Amino acid sequence: MRYIILGAGAIGCYVGGRLAHAGHTVCFVGRPHVLQPLSAQGLRVTGNDGLDTLIPPAQICLAATLQEAVAALAAQSGRPSHDDNALVVLVCVKATATDEVALDIAAHCPAGTTVVSLQNGVDNVARLLAGAPTMTVLASVVAFNVIWRDANHVLQTTDGSLLVQQDPSSEVFAPVLRQAGVPVDLYRDMVAVKWGKLLLNLVNPVNALANLPLRDTFMQRDLRCVMAALMDEGFRVLNAAGIRPAQIAHAPPPKLFAIALRLPNWLFMRLARKIMRMDPVARASMCDDLHQGKPTEVDDLCGAIVRLGQRYNIATPANEAMCNLIHQFQPGQQWSGKDLLAALDKKR
Repeated sequence: MRYIILGAGAIGCYVGGRLAHAGHTVCFVGRPHVLQPLSAQGLRVTGNDGLDTLIPPAQICLAATLQEAVAALAAQSGRPSHDDNALVVLVCVKATATDEVALDIAAHCPAGTTVVSLQNGVDNVARLLAGAPTMTVLASVVAFNVIWRDANHVLQTTDGSLLVQQDPSSEVFAPVLRQAGVPVDLYRDMVAVKWGKLLLNLVNPVNALANLPLRDTFMQRDLRCVMAALMDEGFRVLNAAGIRPAQIAHAPPPKLFAIALRLPNWLFMRLARKIMRMDPVARASMCDDLHQGKPTEVDDLCGAIVRLGQRYNIATPANEAMCNLIHQFQPGQQWSGKDLLAALDKKR
């Protein structure tokens, strides 16, 4: 099988790097500022299992576009690109780019190509299928955190596995990923899994506005109370929709987690020891995006709760306020937990 990493960010380079280290054919599609250091220095991959390896530049296939990547892999395999039935495209772009890459996949990948969404949010599979209806599109959830330690170095900061939709295609590539050191769990009900992950991802906009490492964000009770307020609205709309969010990785069940977030610091730290086992400098990718002036995924996280609430006529003022705060963010701002709580309370 041949793999294309469509969106060579931290997650994409980590998963693709593990596949490449294990000897599999991988091509990374990304922006010049990401690809240039990989081309010059290679890709260093560090995992929580003890792996720390450098893949030399000569062993890395890099492409500026999906079209170039498909052509490069076809040349390596000796088969025309339209006859490649062993191609897997791992979509790792931000959810804001989903519609664009769906059209790209439709234009350049053979019909039936397995496309796996490794993205935040709950509707990326539907959007990919809308733009590329002849593909086999699967949902997945990345239940671990990866950061850039350097321009060519990705570092896994928390334990966890890749949660993937069960399908004949995933039953073929899942053992490959496991052999490469990426744990994979297959699920039939990905709706529950995706919403369970979305609820946990509500830390991302809080982390972005606070502009702190994730550990420091969790260590402030006011910031945790903001997360809990966002989650509470999520539970209300999911209950109306008849969706029971799944428990994700080492996190406690979502409702218990929301309760724990409001506990005093000393008790939360005792109960959340597994969650707090992360690199001290780890941040949500939204934090980097916001402070670098890039589009964020807030509309795919808080916005998804707002839209579901509108469908069932349930107010979601906290999530609406969070969307507005992210959209109206000014460079140099740093929100305290107290100020965020006050901003959310004004909307209730």
